[in-house]
Amino acid sequence: MRTYLISYDLAHPTRNQHVVAQAIMGIGDKWARPLSNTWYVMSEREEVELETDLRALLAEDDGLLIQATKRDAAMTNTSLRWFRQRRPSVDLAPDGNVIAFPLPATAAAEPMEPELPFAKAG
Repeated sequence: MRTYLISYDLAHPTRNQHVVAQAIMGIGDKWARPLSNTWYVMSEREEVELETDLRALLAEDDGLLIQATKRDAAMTNTSLRWFRQRRPSVDLAPDGNVIAFPLPATAAAEPMEPELPFAKAG
């Protein structure tokens, strides 16, 4: 299984952004979305297969990047603040759908922020 960085640029984001996001979540066993149009996906498939599936959802003026990566990553100011608070052993659970990346040694030494509750509908 490989980890891929997938990033896309839609010329008209409101046209099918949710369709593209759903397709990306469906192409692998685990995924993470650190930025609005940037994903990490773990998949058994090859880059060409992923590109073929996603290209069908894009218009002529949309851009797509798919690149195999190493497991380590450094993230700053992403939407994954909670991601950095987790222990890698929890994130790597076989039944989970989120990829865990090791924390830099300096970040691991900092005190962890308390978990924020989810909003309830209603």
